[in-house]
Amino acid sequence: MTRTDDHKTDDTGPSGYAAARLHLLSEGARSGPPRRTALAGLTDDWLTGLFTAAAPTAKGVSLVAVGGYGRGELSPRSDLDLLLLHDGSDPAAVAALADRLWYPVWDLGISLDHSVRTPAEARKTAGEDLKVQLGLLDARHLAGDLGLTAGLRTAILADWRNQAPKRLPELQELCAERAERHGELRFLLEPDLKEARGGLRDATALRAVAASWLADAPREGLADARRRLLDARDALHLVTGRATDRLALQEQDQVAAELGLLDADTLLRQVYEAARVISYAGDVTWREVNRVLRARAVRPRLRSILGGGKPVAERSPLAEGVVEQDGEAVLARTARPERDPVLPLRAAAAAAQAALPLSPHAVRRMAATVRPLPTPWPAEAREQLITLLGSGRPTVDVWEALEAEGLISRLLPDWERVRCRPQRNAVHLWTVDRHLIETAVRASALTRRVSRPDLLLVAALLHDIGKGWPGDHSVAGEIIAKDVAARLGFDRADAGVLATLVRHHLLLVETATRRDLDDPATVRAVADAVGSESTLELLHALTEADALATGPAAWSTWRGSLVTDLVRRVCAVLAGEHPGTEPEPAAPTAEQERLAIEAHRTGGPVLTLRAQAEPGPPEESAETGEPLGVELVIAVPDQPGVLPALAGVLALHRLTVRTGGLRTLRLPDDVDDDGSVLLLDWRVAAEYGSLPQASRLRADLVRALDGSLDITSRLAERDAAYPRRRGRAAPPPRVTVAPAASRHATVIEVRAQDAPGLLFRIGTALEKAAVRVRSMHASTLGANAVDAFYVTSGTGAPLPPEDAAATARVLEEALRG
Repeated sequence: MTRTDDHKTDDTGPSGYAAARLHLLSEGARSGPPRRTALAGLTDDWLTGLFTAAAPTAKGVSLVAVGGYGRGELSPRSDLDLLLLHDGSDPAAVAALADRLWYPVWDLGISLDHSVRTPAEARKTAGEDLKVQLGLLDARHLAGDLGLTAGLRTAILADWRNQAPKRLPELQELCAERAERHGELRFLLEPDLKEARGGLRDATALRAVAASWLADAPREGLADARRRLLDARDALHLVTGRATDRLALQEQDQVAAELGLLDADTLLRQVYEAARVISYAGDVTWREVNRVLRARAVRPRLRSILGGGKPVAERSPLAEGVVEQDGEAVLARTARPERDPVLPLRAAAAAAQAALPLSPHAVRRMAATVRPLPTPWPAEAREQLITLLGSGRPTVDVWEALEAEGLISRLLPDWERVRCRPQRNAVHLWTVDRHLIETAVRASALTRRVSRPDLLLVAALLHDIGKGWPGDHSVAGEIIAKDVAARLGFDRADAGVLATLVRHHLLLVETATRRDLDDPATVRAVADAVGSESTLELLHALTEADALATGPAAWSTWRGSLVTDLVRRVCAVLAGEHPGTEPEPAAPTAEQERLAIEAHRTGGPVLTLRAQAEPGPPEESAETGEPLGVELVIAVPDQPGVLPALAGVLALHRLTVRTGGLRTLRLPDDVDDDGSVLLLDWRVAAEYGSLPQASRLRADLVRALDGSLDITSRLAERDAAYPRRRGRAAPPPRVTVAPAASRHATVIEVRAQDAPGLLFRIGTALEKAAVRVRSMHASTLGANAVDAFYVTSGTGAPLPPEDAAATARVLEEALRG
């Protein structure tokens, strides 16, 4: 270990080392690998001094660095992995030496992972414990008997290579278990830089595989990826002052600043890029390991059958210039990438269709020699891309193989802006680029529902492409989609359809969950935006694929039924059937009418509370419906304060509102010519514990309506009794007036962090604004509440524009307070 003399100290005591260490970590001129090397060198000198002072003439004993310290990679808060190796001749002297080495380390508060063993004991422990063996593969001599250390290193490496057929599958299983526990680093908002898949542990595992001489990882970019993760961990240690590997949200801006990066998103993108390289290298390496092990197991049997000689690998054709060999799609001997610009797409499509991995050697060769595709693309190139996108789950691995060598960004230059881009939204499981591929995978299962599956798959690939640009990603994406469509060779009409799909890919789900579908203006607005039945058909499938690829919180059969209902209504308009000039609400069910009549007769609220499953598609049985929670149906005579009263009572009973609807129900003429009742149909779920009894809910609602239950005070008391949990700062709430959303009411949209009592606060603010809630559509998506309120003045007319804007401002201020 070499280092500069500016940190050298003659004091082998803790104080001298501590001062030199502090100076090294606090100077700004040195960071990254040079600082890690210098810190390891400084620590080497100190420990060597301790060893020499304690045993100046020691024989048969040595001090050995293992693990990360053995590699000379010390982060600011790394622990020291040390082995005191001895020949077993004087155990008492070795024990005394160990005390004189370990205690100074502990005195400084440095974490220490230590052991005292003979070479035989070290080899035995390594044979029993894979983690010990991995640490010893990086053994490095520090002090004492060099021959003893060298002998152990030679033996450990020999053992590892001899036992590789047994130990490497164990190592692969260990990596898989760790990935299952910690997730995939490149998709996590708070990744563990060490333990997550694609992290530093996996990089160390690849070094171990290389040391076995059985297989080797792709070297391109691997060292740089590992360095970036180590640099990020160094900065994390310095910012937090702790030995942590988890890149928490609240520390990402500081870590980015420590590394000289623009912001936390830039930091995450670099970390994700590094993890992608390591993950892909791991996939390729373990595939090669398994191939070699299978070949070794089969070869003796083949030799006995064939009478010796090396068997010839079978090659089965997959496509022009592409064959299958040893379980991979590889280039045929006759393939000429330099003369065939479509070959990368053809090879990728063939591999995905056959559910085979694409050989990294083939991808590397194509990336180095293939000519760019002409613009516009030839028809074959476009067809191969669509085939690749329509291949389902195998598309993911094949796409990543092309990504690893930069072929995707060469085929689609706009991809560079979304590659490894984080999405700071808990609803999203993936980065932007992976989400686009996942959407294509989901869309591939829906191609039988549309007349133009090619447009569906390309729209799935492009629908979020605008997230790499500032502003509304749908607007930016529309422009990019037109450009990409022309590049791919689509005609002007198809390019227009793709642009429309990208521009309006959120339209159906947002309208279905936030708007009154009984209002003709709602349906007409969607019809005008979509333009044709064929585009509507594509948009319907794209909406489902997008939501399914986002995460479990983004889609359900209930949301699907709302979207399907909207599509049916829009399709009728596009086919020439025009709804009436007045909204025609759905007829009440028999039970709803019964509750309304009873509420009118008694003059108070009437409710039912029962478990309810989400309605599945007609072909699904009742048993497959997805549980949505509990259906709460309330009828109450039309009067002020119903919304805040009900929302407050639900909050007091710790019921979370998943969806909520409110409308005015006219009573039958034979009951009351002028009577009307408010009907509320909500889906609720208990935060924890069991559901309250319906009788208790009704009793509290009666008290809330007559003013004897002070909901505001009760909620404040409950909140004060529970300490605030530390968490990320949520974006501020946003309240807007939707322009021209309805001819019969003013539509006020609320987007806010979901929280207990949120609907109560909204309802209270609307009551204070002296507006009447004609209907409402509330939904919760992950941690976000997205609600739409159709409000009118006291006379039942839409609010004047200035009053609507003022109401929105008052509501937003109330939610911010």
